[in-house]
Amino acid sequence: MKAFKGFSDKETLTQIPDSFFQELLNDLEDTDELKVTLYVLWRIAHMESRSRSLCQSEIMADPAFMAGIDRPRLEAALERTVQRGSLLRVENEEGGFYFLNSPRGRAAAEALKKEGWRAATRTASIPPPERPNIFRLYETHIGPLTPMLADALKDAEKIYSEDQVEAAFAEAVSRNKRNWKYVEAILRNRKEKENAKEQTGRDPEEDRRKYVEGKYSDYIEH
Repeated sequence: MKAFKGFSDKETLTQIPDSFFQELLNDLEDTDELKVTLYVLWRIAHMESRSRSLCQSEIMADPAFMAGIDRPRLEAALERTVQRGSLLRVENEEGGFYFLNSPRGRAAAEALKKEGWRAATRTASIPPPERPNIFRLYETHIGPLTPMLADALKDAEKIYSEDQVEAAFAEAVSRNKRNWKYVEAILRNRKEKENAKEQTGRDPEEDRRKYVEGKYSDYIEH
């Protein structure tokens, strides 16, 4: 058995419906079915497309997952998930596509049945890569990402260093201000101070303290 090095506080998180633990978990006696169910939940949770589905070839293209299961076992496990109802399978001339049996998954599966689409028009799914640290910080300290926020975080990552981002999140958390606008305000404020220091060669915060705490402090309103 390979030793597990443990979870870290910088990982992305995968949301799993409560019904998995309340209804499914105790009934999943087959290890392969359990592994495949969790794997599909993970893959689909990190997809950004509206029609979230996986085909068998996309699962088999992940060498890390396939190292623990072979093709016959995978096919048998997928069949059990469909029979159980945790996954939905829709077949067309392009092959079989698997959807979560959720409101969104059912709607996408029905759309495929009625309208159809070709694999050539569908972006192939790949396992989610390690996400930027700013995404992990947001999900750890604030909550789930939305597409609009993801774009804002990507833009911020181009402007600010990783150390600056981590420090801003830490300050926001220490002040119990768990929202992106507050974190962004901290980043902008610090960036403006850095720019001012570069232009004048002096630290504006130190200058402020000299007046507020120095010999002229009696003449300055606090």
